[in-house]
Order: sequence, then C-alpha cells, then structure tokens
Amino acid sequence: MDFAYILSRAVAQGLPLLFGSNGEILNEKSGNLNLGIPGIMISGGVAGIVGALVYENSTPNPNGFVGLLVSMICSVSCSLLLSLIYCFLTVTLRANQNVTGLALTIFGSGLGNFYGGSISTILGITNNSIPATAAAYKMPLVPFYDKLGAIGTIFFSHGCMFYIAIAIALISWYVLKKTRTGLSLRAVGENPATADAAGINVTRYKYVATCLGGVIAGFGGLYYAVDYSNGLWDTQSFGDRGWLAVALVIFVVWKPNLAVLGAFLFGGLYIAEIFVPGLTSATKEIFKMLPYIVTIIILITTSLMKKKENQPPASLGLPYFREER
Repeated sequence: MDFAYILSRAVAQGLPLLFGSNGEILNEKSGNLNLGIPGIMISGGVAGIVGALVYENSTPNPNGFVGLLVSMICSVSCSLLLSLIYCFLTVTLRANQNVTGLALTIFGSGLGNFYGGSISTILGITNNSIPATAAAYKMPLVPFYDKLGAIGTIFFSHGCMFYIAIAIALISWYVLKKTRTGLSLRAVGENPATADAAGINVTRYKYVATCLGGVIAGFGGLYYAVDYSNGLWDTQSFGDRGWLAVALVIFVVWKPNLAVLGAFLFGGLYIAEIFVPGLTSATKEIFKMLPYIVTIIILITTSLMKKKENQPPASLGLPYFREER
C-alpha cells in the first residue's frame, strides 16, 4: 500500500486529537482539569451537523460554504455554552472539577446518541446527510496537491480544518511561551494566589482560557463529524477519541507545538491495525491499546525525570479561594 496514503490517513485521523488536545492544554494551563472535553467534542460535532442539516434542507440549492459557516457558528455556540457551564460550576461555585467534567462528557455522549437516533425524525428530514457542507470542508486549499508527489498527498490533500488546527497549535504555543498574556495564564495555573496578588484577574483568565479551549476542542468533533464522516454522525464510531485527546496532553507534556506531531503519531497508532495484514480480532484490539501504552510510558518517564517544564501546572484541578491567600 502507498506509504504516502497511510501517512495522509494518519494525519486525517489525528486532526480531532490535535484540536481536542490543544483545547485541553489551554484548560489545564489555567489550572482547570476539564474532563468534559470528550463531551464538548461530541456536542460541537453534533451541533455543527444539526446546523448544516437544517440549512441544507431549508433551501433547494444549498451553498456549501454557507453551510460551512453555519456549522462552525453552531459548533462554537454549543461548545462555548458547555464551557461556560463548566466555568460557572468550577470557578464561580467551586464545584469539584472531576465530577463536573465527567457530567459534561456523559451529557455530550447522550446528545450524540440522541442525534444519531432521533434528530431526523424530530426535524422531519428524511435525508440525514449534508453533502454540500461536507464537500466544502473536504475541498483542498491546494487544488494541485496531486502534482506535488508524496508531500502533496500527506500535507496538502486536506481541507481547511487541517490548516486551522496547525495554526491554532502554533499560535497557542507562541502565546503561552512568548507573550505576557501566556505568562499570566501559566502563573494562574501554577499559583493563582500569587498571580492574584500580582494583580492578575484569576477568574477572568480561567474563564477565557477554558471557554477558548472548549471551542477549540469542539472543532475537533466538528471536523470528525462533517469532514471525516461526511456528515453522518455515529457516537460509537467517534469512540474514545475525546479521551485519547486528553491522554495526548500528557504525551506532549502540555506543549501545543509538540501536539502537532503527537496527534499525527497517535492518529497513525489508532488506525495501525487497518494497514497490518493478517491480524486477528484480538490482535487488532491490542494495536488499539498502543496510544495509551505509549502515554503511560511517557507519564512514568516524565515523572521520574522530575523536570519542572515537563510537569502539569502545580494548581491543576484545585479550586481557588481568594480568601485563603
């Protein structure tokens, strides 16, 4: 089989993980351990499909690029709403972050199951697909990619979401590493009391970083739902990609730039069994464990090395009480 094609499929498979991991990195850099990212990814994808589905079935000649914008707006709105709920509960009301995140994930999974089985009937739509919108997402931004050989197949045969994911990762890295805003955000995650004493608005930083991270993660579900799956949503096929995105954060030691390579590596490991001939069902399941095994190894290695830059934020998962400064 063509090696360039295999790498191209690994890139496509890794894009949801790249969106999800970058969203979670922003969450965790602010000190919020958001285990609701898998649910936000599912909800973002479902909202995007519903928006595009309503639009395409409301006009006889739907425009794919209009459908693309509608689906993005719906995805952003849904992801932002769930992120605001998480922030209100964990930052304002200081609820347990683990319980709140898991509740959002359960809600998102339920929403996906509801959409897959019921939404077409409720909307009175018989055609449960969005061909025009899906085609707009899949349209390569470099139309002559097939003339660039293997490089074109691997990196330039994808639609707009590929470039958006790469841009978000690099911008996130730059902001966190090179700007005062990133320094303030990292200070909030490491020691919110000290950051507060220095005049940094801890609540604002937590809200903005968590909501922005949730929107980015929602794009991961949107890409999978509209581009990768052609607008035919199935929660079972989405599987554990949300949790894999959370695991990827540990693998790349909370660095958005490394998440680019890590996501594509995880994407390749996730579908490795497809390209290895002669595997039994049991062996395929072992192959599916590879991303998690690699993450565990990296977690053990970084824990033993004790390097500060490879450790999670010191106040990750801890509520901040200003009165206790």
